[in-house]
Amino acid sequence: MPQTLPEWNTTAFYPSLDSAEFNTAFQKLLTDLTALEALFAEHKIAHLETAPNGADSAQPLEAVLIAWNALADQVRLIQGYLTCFTSTDSRNDLAQAKASELQLFYVRQSKLYTRFTAWVGCLNLDGTLQFSSTARDYSFALEKMQFAAQHQMSPLEEDLKSSLAPSSSSAWGKLHGNIVSRLEVMVQNERLPMSAVRAAARHADAGKRQAAYAAELEAWQTVEVPLAAALNSIKGEVGVVNQRRGFPDALAPSLHGANIDRQTLSAMHQACTESFVDFRRYLKAKAKLLGKSSLPWWDMLAPVGQAGQSWEWEAGSEFIAQQFGAYSPKLEAYARRCLTQNWIDAAPRVGKRDGAFCMGVRGDESRILMNFEPSLDSLSTLAHEMGHGYHNLCLKDRTALQRQTPMTLAETASIFCETIVSNAALKEATPLEKLYILDTELQGQTQVVVDIHSRFLFETRVFKAREARELSVAEFKTLMLEAQSETYGDGLDPSTYHPYMWAVKGHYYSAGLSFYNYPYTFGLLFGLGLYAQYLENPEIFKTKYDTLLSSTGLADAATLASGFGIDIRTPDFWRSSLDQIRVRINEFCDLVG
Repeated sequence: MPQTLPEWNTTAFYPSLDSAEFNTAFQKLLTDLTALEALFAEHKIAHLETAPNGADSAQPLEAVLIAWNALADQVRLIQGYLTCFTSTDSRNDLAQAKASELQLFYVRQSKLYTRFTAWVGCLNLDGTLQFSSTARDYSFALEKMQFAAQHQMSPLEEDLKSSLAPSSSSAWGKLHGNIVSRLEVMVQNERLPMSAVRAAARHADAGKRQAAYAAELEAWQTVEVPLAAALNSIKGEVGVVNQRRGFPDALAPSLHGANIDRQTLSAMHQACTESFVDFRRYLKAKAKLLGKSSLPWWDMLAPVGQAGQSWEWEAGSEFIAQQFGAYSPKLEAYARRCLTQNWIDAAPRVGKRDGAFCMGVRGDESRILMNFEPSLDSLSTLAHEMGHGYHNLCLKDRTALQRQTPMTLAETASIFCETIVSNAALKEATPLEKLYILDTELQGQTQVVVDIHSRFLFETRVFKAREARELSVAEFKTLMLEAQSETYGDGLDPSTYHPYMWAVKGHYYSAGLSFYNYPYTFGLLFGLGLYAQYLENPEIFKTKYDTLLSSTGLADAATLASGFGIDIRTPDFWRSSLDQIRVRINEFCDLVG
């Protein structure tokens, strides 16, 4: 009998979307925002022609920091609560309406943050910090704001950009989300949501995998025009704004937000590019295992070997908790808390968004969304998202501004937890079980190292081409196929490459998420590097690891990595992490023979 999959318990926050409690909290959020605007006016928080001395700026800075963090905690909870509805049921009109109202809040908040950034950029920061121990706790965030202030447009231009966001950049992202979440596809006489169609890539029946892939491409073709218009618009807007702000290219603000430099990214990409030949060996071995001369796209995620067990929800989640316990009681206790307090929404259904995520909502609480199926891959996803939640747990004593973790470091705990589960599954596995486990692990790593690099190449070229004009649907498809050719190469059958991957990935459609994907590669390889250090000396590692997770918003990635003796600005560290994946590839190829 199929097990009942958990869904979120939203009443832990408010009785309902239309309850007096939620409406009161929502109204308080708006009232406190108005109070923050008044505080900004009182202390003249905006661009200044003359920098105040340190003593005069210390008190206003403290007042703004305290008020900002308090407001951010409120909106974190309300945004999380609304996301519990909008991400699981795109047809919930009340949730969508409230989310739209919240967008207007974000416009006002964004304008204040722009003013705050401009004001901080005018300060003699060293002098100000001498007079405020509170402000010194935010030195890294304030230094980042000073850098950002150098790349601001005029106050009027920044104000106009924020005012237009709901009907421009945010609107294009919302359009993509609504189209994809409501897209239903006919597969072998069955109407399915797109999330279920893409999930069929893991089906045991080769005919169903191929049929689902063909139907998926046909479905993307029916919405390619509006999605191309959305992509053109969002990339065009981001390009113009970046140019006005004085950035040399679209990548520059992403690097600043990721807390890394070009040298680091170049070192990582060099090591990744060198590794593609190894990933192609894995893909060719998988083709051989499936009895094919070349691996088609729809077989990349095909199951091979034997699972050894069904990995149903109850057994699988218990396995995760036990393996987390082998690392530390604290990690196991967190996992069991997620499982027993309905912090996870795992059931696929129409209107629910595809993929998985973890969001912090209040204090040390998080909520996890995924679309579970009884497979080790889904189990790995659950462990991954629980890792994000554990990271949030370690950040619980940090304020909102101190929790601002870049994507590069946000993947640290998730990859670490995923690796714990994968390695545990490999122990004492039979050859067929080992084949299944290695393939499941390598599937994910291929996506993160190879596919994500193809997305990076694609987005880089789209931004460059978009400087001159809008791109056609055919051009988007060509750029995507070229990027896949450079990364997957002959590891896959070129005639089966995915020309609509630009339509699949929602990250392309957000102004704030340009070049969103490469941090996942950073996170995977950084996490593997840390796991290797854990194996070398577990007890010493544990004394530093939670401190690292609690500090991911307090320093740049190179500084935090140096605490573990890691130099991320040279290819050697990244190669050492990829060497661990090569070992797995070799094991897989040896089993295939």
